[in-house]
Amino acid sequence: MGLPHLLIDGPDDAPFTIALAHGAGAAMDSPFMQAFAEGLAARGLRCVRFEFPYMAARRVDGKKRPPDRAPVLIETWRTVIAHLNHGSLVIGGKSMGGRIASMVAHALEDEDQPVRGLICLGYPFYPPGKPEKAAGRLTHLTTLKTPTSIVQGTRDTFGGYEQVAALAFSPMVRVKWLEDGDHGFKPRKASGRSELQNWNEALDAMDAFVRAL
Repeated sequence: MGLPHLLIDGPDDAPFTIALAHGAGAAMDSPFMQAFAEGLAARGLRCVRFEFPYMAARRVDGKKRPPDRAPVLIETWRTVIAHLNHGSLVIGGKSMGGRIASMVAHALEDEDQPVRGLICLGYPFYPPGKPEKAAGRLTHLTTLKTPTSIVQGTRDTFGGYEQVAALAFSPMVRVKWLEDGDHGFKPRKASGRSELQNWNEALDAMDAFVRAL
């Protein structure tokens, strides 16, 4: 598989590179992904974005497609990691992109080639409204050895506070909760918070997590 096109923000000599994959429905230059890439760069970190084949194809012909099968998503991640491979690489992404990154991080541990860290933004613990289906998306998170930060909105329909707080994780996994955030971290007006406030809180948490590695 060829290397996908990379979008790179931040200094070449940054202490860490954070590779972020997009979610199932939005491209690597969506407002969310753009804001996080620019926010990491502003904090002195290097952010690398890429697209899975189905999303890259949509960019060419405008046709919406379902995500590629898991083996293709995993192989795309592995290609990007092989290209970026050095001792300061953190991988992760939004929703599906972060979930696949977590699967790859777990596999790389077994191969004695672990990445430095993992960051999942809005992890899809289960399909919306179906918390009983969480088990299949959770198993590898119970044995991860890679330092992991999951940033999650408290009312995320893919895994809100009440549901996720009851789950068991590896000791290497920490969850950062964003008050009243949905799957994209947007709070309700009545909360008194703003989307930008939650995004900046998430970015500060990512920055602190990476620099503590």
